[in-house]
Amino acid sequence: MTRFTARIARTKPAATFAMAARARALRAAGRDVISLSIGEPDLPTPPHVIEAAYRASLDGQTRYPPIAGTETLREAVARKFTRDQKLPVGPKNVLITNGGKQAIFDAVMAVVEPDDEVVIPAPCWAGYIQVVEFAGGAPVFVPCPVASGFRLDATALEAVITPRTKLLLLNYPNNPSGAVADAAMLDAIAGVLRRHPDIVVISDDIYEHLIFDGDYRTLAAAVPDLADRVLTMSGVSKSYAMTGWRLGFCTGPADWLAAMTLVQGTATAGVSTISQAAAVAALDGNQDLLAERRDIYRRRRDLVLAALSGTPGLDCPKPEGAFYAFPSIAGLIGRTTPTGRHLATDDDVAEALLEEALVATVPGSAFAMPGHIRLSTAAADAALAEACARIVKFCRAIR
Repeated sequence: MTRFTARIARTKPAATFAMAARARALRAAGRDVISLSIGEPDLPTPPHVIEAAYRASLDGQTRYPPIAGTETLREAVARKFTRDQKLPVGPKNVLITNGGKQAIFDAVMAVVEPDDEVVIPAPCWAGYIQVVEFAGGAPVFVPCPVASGFRLDATALEAVITPRTKLLLLNYPNNPSGAVADAAMLDAIAGVLRRHPDIVVISDDIYEHLIFDGDYRTLAAAVPDLADRVLTMSGVSKSYAMTGWRLGFCTGPADWLAAMTLVQGTATAGVSTISQAAAVAALDGNQDLLAERRDIYRRRRDLVLAALSGTPGLDCPKPEGAFYAFPSIAGLIGRTTPTGRHLATDDDVAEALLEEALVATVPGSAFAMPGHIRLSTAAADAALAEACARIVKFCRAIR
């Protein structure tokens, strides 16, 4: 029998993918399941992006790429960081990665030693927990309840910092809550970080173009004196509907990027040349489509909020960005479904919604905030409306 490492034992499958797999299996068995479990745009990749990939293939751009990315794409990303995130960087300060997740993986593997503590505001994307634990680090969660707008409180951040704290992970707009960073929050966090100069920061801005209320802000631009401690990452997956192209990128301190490049060279080497050519077209092409798609997601958010409003057992705060809703299901806990299923946890609620209402969601416990469920609003209007109708019917039937 093969003996596996401790890192395999402590690495658990992501609940989002597990629920999506359950939904696919039920559909394959003939059940009419609507899956709101995965944060994947249902909109198409822009045609000019696909055309650029096709042209690159015909032009022979099919060889091994540089580990850090092609010069053409690194230049395009540098322009994008300057234009969209107000971070004036050059191409040498850019690393191209196999999706945004690899940027986070490379960054964590480069700086986190076993037993280092990584502070993660909760709720948080489950992938952060996986990567930190894989590296041997210890996730330290800072609860960011709905009363705070799901934003990180500086006093709460200060309270969890210890001599072992190595890294702070920020994600705004936030997955799963949709919270958006404001100037007051970033200023207060900066004050804490100045008192702890050994802590570095990853700012995951993958939903930067999906803000419905408030303005986009990222830490390195809002607080320039901390820029030499901040890695800012994004990608084309969410905004440009290019999840399958696996293309992320980041900028930050040169030494951190060099270490990440070493990690990436060891693990995967460079990113697909065809995907890189497509990303150039996305980043340098007409950016009006970003506003058009943001408006679609805003409409879908409003559809879900209206449909779930007043539902017994649910309380759904208004997401400010991204494409998720994160309602509290506290009012359902302790009750029983019409089939006799007792709802003791948010996992039970998500399981019952899948089995009895045929709607796939993800329990809040997967995002380090039990008592909630996450619904992806990156689905067609008709599917969202039907899913919400099923959820409402389910909640009203609870005893």
